[in-house]
Amino acid sequence: MGFTIPGLFLIKSRDILPAFNLEALREIKMELDEVIITRAIFDEYSKTFLDYTEVDVALIGGGPANLVAAKYLAEAGAKVAIYEQKLSLGGGMWAGGMMFPRIVLQEEACRILDDFGIRYKEYQPGYYVANSVESVGKLISGATSAGAEVFNLVSFEDVMIRENDRVTGIVINWGPVTAQRLHVDPLMIRTKLVIDGTGHEAVVCNTILRKIPNAKIGNLGKLGEKPMWSEVGERLAVDATKEIYPGLIVAGMAANAATCSPRMGPVFGGMLLSGEKAAKLALEKLKEL
Repeated sequence: MGFTIPGLFLIKSRDILPAFNLEALREIKMELDEVIITRAIFDEYSKTFLDYTEVDVALIGGGPANLVAAKYLAEAGAKVAIYEQKLSLGGGMWAGGMMFPRIVLQEEACRILDDFGIRYKEYQPGYYVANSVESVGKLISGATSAGAEVFNLVSFEDVMIRENDRVTGIVINWGPVTAQRLHVDPLMIRTKLVIDGTGHEAVVCNTILRKIPNAKIGNLGKLGEKPMWSEVGERLAVDATKEIYPGLIVAGMAANAATCSPRMGPVFGGMLLSGEKAAKLALEKLKEL
């Protein structure tokens, strides 16, 4: 017997389910149970999720600044988690400049590349070039190997506040739920500090301005980055990395957006140095709490 699919040849059932000689397949001898696979994934992720309902630092966004911050925080013993609404981490670093997978960095940032084992070469005096794909891969590896936990496909929805409107936690939901605008109530995570590393959108900062009456981010009552000026944008990315609201540190491109500073394009030295500074600031604040 057989059946046909329009436009295809006759398929016989014995061709669909060939008689495998399992004894001859010796590379993997273990028998597998699909239900055990399901249970293992659900059980282990559930344990991790519950363990991370209270953290020292919640890093919103999995871009390069937050990956650097996560590594240094975790190495110092802080309990840190990265929440990234997309499937993959790395922000805009993957594609380099206009899909040419190369990034440029300044000499000051090369020591951070060394910390993560990222290869680079000098293009002209002071200009260093690295492979963007290798850079993202090793940033992720460095952060997770140091002990940072990653929750990808989890989106930031809101902050938790207490006395004096200080940020004391985050409100999260599944990324696809947010993308589809489904009416699904979120869950909450308690944290001592939040780092907004959400890039151009500065999502956490904008949420505070929108939902807390008379809130100001730094000295500003509004957000928004200025047009391209690489040199100034890079310098201000580091300078603007600070506790910009009680319980909230801003890093990376979000720091530029939160302080009306210029964008900088595919130059990433400022992003990495901003992440390092954010980690140092967070560790200092944790000692005070």
